[in-house]
Amino acid sequence: MAERRSCTDPPICGVELRSAAPTDVDDVLAFWQLAAEDADRPADRRDAVEGLVSRDPDALLLATHGRRIVGCVIAGWDGWRAHLYRLAVHPDYRRQGLARWLLGAAEERLARHGAIRFDAMVLDGNDSAHTMWSAAGYTSQESWSRWVKPADA
Repeated sequence: MAERRSCTDPPICGVELRSAAPTDVDDVLAFWQLAAEDADRPADRRDAVEGLVSRDPDALLLATHGRRIVGCVIAGWDGWRAHLYRLAVHPDYRRQGLARWLLGAAEERLARHGAIRFDAMVLDGNDSAHTMWSAAGYTSQESWSRWVKPADA
């Protein structure tokens, strides 16, 4: 497995890591419109992000440069499994180590909770993401498939 990088050393001077706050919700939604992959998934909703931040304030990690969000990841812990979602980096900040730095911070958070394995939601067609996840030591698990059902079905 790839060596975990400390979340204390940002790869870009001036970038800081922090947990999202309720006042960040609109900025997070705007950031996802710009930087996140949105194929084949339900639309992002303000109430869902507000719920995440109120239930688990440290789950949504933000990389900020000044007041600007330049990266994020959701590091969810359900008490049993560690899940990583919505790892995204602003297009102007890509290929500088920010995704790996965010991932390291998320892994540290989840390990503190007792996680022994991490899983990530990565679209099959997102080849640039596959490269990053592979470099970080993740592999596709061929023996599992994700099954989904809309809540209103």
